[in-house]
Amino acid sequence: MNKIISCTDGSIYAPSIYDHSAWVAKRTGAKIHVMHMLDPNLSKHNQADLSGNFGLDAGDDLLDEMVQFEETKNRIARERGKAILQAARKHLEDLEITEVKTEQQIGSLIETVAKLEKNADLVVIGKRGESADFATGHLGSNLERIIRASANPVLVAARSFKPINAFALAYDGGPSTEKALHFALQQPLLKGLTCHLIRAGNLDDKAKWYLEEAAEKLRQAGYSVHVRAIPGEPEKAIAETIKKEKIQLLVMGAYGHSRIRQFIVGSTTTAMIRSCLVPVLMFR
Repeated sequence: MNKIISCTDGSIYAPSIYDHSAWVAKRTGAKIHVMHMLDPNLSKHNQADLSGNFGLDAGDDLLDEMVQFEETKNRIARERGKAILQAARKHLEDLEITEVKTEQQIGSLIETVAKLEKNADLVVIGKRGESADFATGHLGSNLERIIRASANPVLVAARSFKPINAFALAYDGGPSTEKALHFALQQPLLKGLTCHLIRAGNLDDKAKWYLEEAAEKLRQAGYSVHVRAIPGEPEKAIAETIKKEKIQLLVMGAYGHSRIRQFIVGSTTTAMIRSCLVPVLMFR
């Protein structure tokens, strides 16, 4: 693993994003690229834009005042972003992470991450952003879009970082969970951690065979594996197991169905992110 992209907006989740990024970097030797995005409309405000908001009789003084106001807002946004990145660098350096790059760009976070991740191996983002409504459990507005768009695994940081000694791998034999399994077998990030291999829902003979086959591969790779077949809805059953067994990380496939189908029947992925209070490593 060579590089991690850490997405920050300076929200309450920012320190956790840096802590999770540092954990990955220390276990893999990867460099960290901290990215802060500014509103793509930031540079579009000028006198011509604003003049359309006023009638023909609007005074030049008022128009000039509005232009100055927009320029001040833009300057403050840029300076705030610089402060966020300075805080990120200091936080990571305090954790003895020296390979850190910080960058501020104007534009779409989704499009920027899509370009940058071509030379990266992992994306780290907070479960919620600065505009999220904690009272309703609202997830960050960019979260689903980044997970859907990313070719790399995405680590969704929990509210705060806690030492990780064990992970749950939610396994159903599908393509995305096979990617998660391959990652665990090939990459150093999860090596040395206890693995709880979980299959939730109905468990027929074929599912049992796939589950045991995956467990054996993990054991051959050196993992201590606990196999768990749990009845019930996956999001509830897995969340309860993670809480009961005090597991610190969930690894799972993400968004295996179309948005239209999820609109009709709901998304297990979104429900899992909401219900689990631990970080979630997701694969598409």
